[in-house]
Amino acid sequence: MKKVLQSCKSLKTLSLGLLLAAFAIACSPIKRGEYAEGSATMYCDDGFRNILQEEIEVFEYQYPNSAIIPYYVDEQTAMDSLLEDKTQLVVTTHELTTDQIKYLKDKYRRIARQTCIAVDAVALIVNKDNPVSTLTLSDIKDIVSGKISKWNQLAVPEDASIRLVFDNQGSSTVSYMREKFLGENGKVSDNPNAFAQKDNAEVFDIVKKDKNAIGIISVSWLGADLSEAKKVPVDKRMADYAVENDTIATNLTTEVKILKVANPVEENDYSTVAYMPYQAYINSGEYPLFRKVYMISTATKSSVLNSFYEFSRGFIGQKIISKTGILPYKMSARLVNLQ
Repeated sequence: MKKVLQSCKSLKTLSLGLLLAAFAIACSPIKRGEYAEGSATMYCDDGFRNILQEEIEVFEYQYPNSAIIPYYVDEQTAMDSLLEDKTQLVVTTHELTTDQIKYLKDKYRRIARQTCIAVDAVALIVNKDNPVSTLTLSDIKDIVSGKISKWNQLAVPEDASIRLVFDNQGSSTVSYMREKFLGENGKVSDNPNAFAQKDNAEVFDIVKKDKNAIGIISVSWLGADLSEAKKVPVDKRMADYAVENDTIATNLTTEVKILKVANPVEENDYSTVAYMPYQAYINSGEYPLFRKVYMISTATKSSVLNSFYEFSRGFIGQKIISKTGILPYKMSARLVNLQ
């Protein structure tokens, strides 16, 4: 009887040990180079939808037991969702402030990490039949403020009104244009010729049809190379992304006219040379309308969102960004075969 009791005690000890071992394995952190399984949601400014869709597709192909469910919203909604702990991963053009980082830690015990994944350019697009091809920063400021409201103020014969179209009130693109040209208290919506759309796709479609429209849009919507890449099966795209070669400037769409921008100031001897939003010119700063793109994570390091965060800022994630027309933050650009 004594041996039986000892045997039972040993079995209980062994069972407890196995349970503790299993618990330890389940709760062990993901090591460097490993990726978590599971699914999770994230929020992304709609301006960067094209980038994120390709990042997710390639990530899920490489890690088939992981899934990222994106919500494409305006930037304010994305930031609010992070601060309300509705999501633990967002893509925006603004970093968290020191107070916001402290708030997340105090209220939700979330540790925020944020990294720049790209440098984006804000492009101005017009209909292919529009005679205008170049604007200065001064011109753009006057158009955004409403001081220039007619095409004949830009040496165009027609006296039609300029229709300024942008994605939506809370977007990062509108926020950027307001901060750069109107000041902190200015509003693009105060311009009677400015019209908000649902998203970037609608801006693009309106400009294709309306000769009098100027669209304000992220250049990541204009890269032709990513559109072509998506026609290729994902396994072949994955093989291309894994090759360690130079990042090259992509070709931009020809469905609309992309305006060149000049910035004649003392620092460049008042040069009137105008530049397209190509990667090399974004990198050099010669194309003057650019901003950083951040990925912000409050996810734990053993989560699928953290795995996607690491993927996006890694080599393949950065190579994907090079196909969109904007500049990967961790890769250099050279000018190749531009028209």
